[in-house]
Amino acid sequence: PLDETLDDAMVLPKIKKNSDGLRHRMKASDFDDVSKEIFVTATSIFRCLIVSQAPFPENVAVETQLAKAAWHEACQIKGINVKLTPSGVKMLLTRTSQVHGELKTKMRSLTASFFGFWMSNSNNVIRQNRDLAESLKDGSVFAFKDWESKKGIYKTELLQLGINVMWFANRHDEGVIHHKYFNPMPVEVIALVLTTIECCIDEWLQGLKEDIKFTSATYGTVYHGHFGSLQRFNERTAPYKLLDKIHVNLHDVAR
Repeated sequence: PLDETLDDAMVLPKIKKNSDGLRHRMKASDFDDVSKEIFVTATSIFRCLIVSQAPFPENVAVETQLAKAAWHEACQIKGINVKLTPSGVKMLLTRTSQVHGELKTKMRSLTASFFGFWMSNSNNVIRQNRDLAESLKDGSVFAFKDWESKKGIYKTELLQLGINVMWFANRHDEGVIHHKYFNPMPVEVIALVLTTIECCIDEWLQGLKEDIKFTSATYGTVYHGHFGSLQRFNERTAPYKLLDKIHVNLHDVAR
């Protein structure tokens, strides 16, 4: 019924102008109240779509399609159709790097405390940090529940901790409000969190923590590597449905 009345219900977003009458770079506060409400909802949906379908989009076209899908769903939720402008698309697309940065920030301290990295100028500690980072990176053993004995692949508690703190921290969080995107936990989300953990480990490879940017350019290939490994694991263990069980468990424990 909503689709049939799109033309009748179409509302164009009203953009505020500076006192000099000139347009300026758009931000959320530039929308009128109706458009702003839809933009806030669309932003939340878009962030979920990105991480659950294309964490490192192959091109802008893929990202734009997700932005349009998020906007359309937001309009349906609010019961009014506001036209998505090119400027609105641009604003939504900035959320891709934003969600990457947010996840990296949250995983940083979790990863350090989970594996036991320490900030120190002591040569012994620096060497221990370096050796630990190298050993965790070797064969991606950080993805195991017990990385020393290499048991429990994709069952590391850090994976669950990351998902919990990023999307299920409280009942107002995106994983709770938009749980359909995380039930069961998509392989894309698992690969993304594993990639983030690897980035956080990379920061300790010199023994002292350094800041490494978590971008498509630096970690897109790493993400696709983890995604491919998860798919191969699924194929090899298909009769036992091991990955399916991990998907379901990661969501159920988070909820």
